[in-house]
Amino acid sequence: MSSNPVAETVASLMPRAKAELAELVAFKSVADFDQYPRSESEGAANWIADALRSEGFQDLALLDTPDGTQSVYGYLPGPEGAKTVLLYAHYDVQPPLDEAAWTTPPFELVERDGRWYGRGSADCKGGVVMHLLALRALKANGGVPVHVKVIVEGSEEQGTGGLERYAEAHPELLTADTIVIGDAGNFRAGLPTVTATLRGMTLVRVQVNTLEGNLHSGQFGGAAPDALAALIRVLDSLRAKDGSTTVDGLSGEAAWDGLQYEEQAFREDAKVLDGVELIGSGTVADRVWARPAVTVLGIDCPPVVGATPSVQAGARALISLRVPPGVDAVEATKLLEAHIEAHTPWGARVSTERIGQGQAFRADTSSPAYASMAEAMAVAYPGQEMQSAGMGGSIPLCNTLASLYPETEILLIGLSEPEAQIHAVNESVSPDELERLSVAEALFLRNYAAS
Repeated sequence: MSSNPVAETVASLMPRAKAELAELVAFKSVADFDQYPRSESEGAANWIADALRSEGFQDLALLDTPDGTQSVYGYLPGPEGAKTVLLYAHYDVQPPLDEAAWTTPPFELVERDGRWYGRGSADCKGGVVMHLLALRALKANGGVPVHVKVIVEGSEEQGTGGLERYAEAHPELLTADTIVIGDAGNFRAGLPTVTATLRGMTLVRVQVNTLEGNLHSGQFGGAAPDALAALIRVLDSLRAKDGSTTVDGLSGEAAWDGLQYEEQAFREDAKVLDGVELIGSGTVADRVWARPAVTVLGIDCPPVVGATPSVQAGARALISLRVPPGVDAVEATKLLEAHIEAHTPWGARVSTERIGQGQAFRADTSSPAYASMAEAMAVAYPGQEMQSAGMGGSIPLCNTLASLYPETEILLIGLSEPEAQIHAVNESVSPDELERLSVAEALFLRNYAAS
């Protein structure tokens, strides 16, 4: 990185950043209180509030959102007449999945092979630290030239919409001239990238019942309707032979016309086993950024160990449907539910329950804020030009903010590049990415203030 005072300050702060990220990662802040204690999330929220307070933030609040979680808010006043920028991140994390599969404990930040490992290190506790680094660098080099609002969400990973509903009820709280969402990532480590689109998401729980109770498979199997088999038929109907998503009435033909994702690079990023084909049709970018994608997240049925020779009376599954920009998530959910009912065989009783939902998002990359960010990224990443890419994941708050504040510019950056393996075991963050993106955000705030 070329030498400049902001970059030098961020570099000097990296040991502190590592220590702070270690403290944050230690909180098991999964916003599912059936799995992890509420106190873990509350501890993370209070840590962030204390960090903001120490940086001079005012109006600090732990917002009790309608889904039973807390979001952290703070305001840092800038010069009179300055623009206002809202910085977003979230402190809740995905469950660690199989803790035994982690090389090191998931809630302990461990440095290995030049990366820092731990759940939330990239998604998105690292984003909290990125914002702090950027602001500290500006304070040490002339001051923060804009008014800054910070909002750190407590339930983004659950998709339960607490902060969205809170923002809708208090629209004045998050007003800003531009919003920087620190929950995306570079297309490739070392390639500065803003995320131009996000797919929306819907989560649906499906329950299939056929019998009053389980039956002996030898005595009744062959005629008694098997609920698990019925559920498998339903789930199979959601994919074509090539693996493309097939929900009746939902188009899957859109194309992505921006930065392309080479198939071999995708195979390596996704760690696809040798000889296993990718699913779907069109380019990889079409499939992961521009088209709907269904995923079966889990099935409730007897495990293999301890299973008995029984015809199952009931079975259920949790289904995720990613919805591309241009498709209304509410309508897509209705189509998914209708598809499930239409494809349930044998007259089995089926019910669906909506668990979570978020709309897709498309940014205006021609806005002045993007020019300021491109200039900042060119300094933070010498020799590289800022790229625009899509992201297959969802950040439901983006669409809410875009609806509430249609004149506000929204930028998405972050630490979740492919090597980070977010949501998987052995999630990690690149300290080089953290350093460079913190520099980029600081320089962006300075550029934007002057634009």
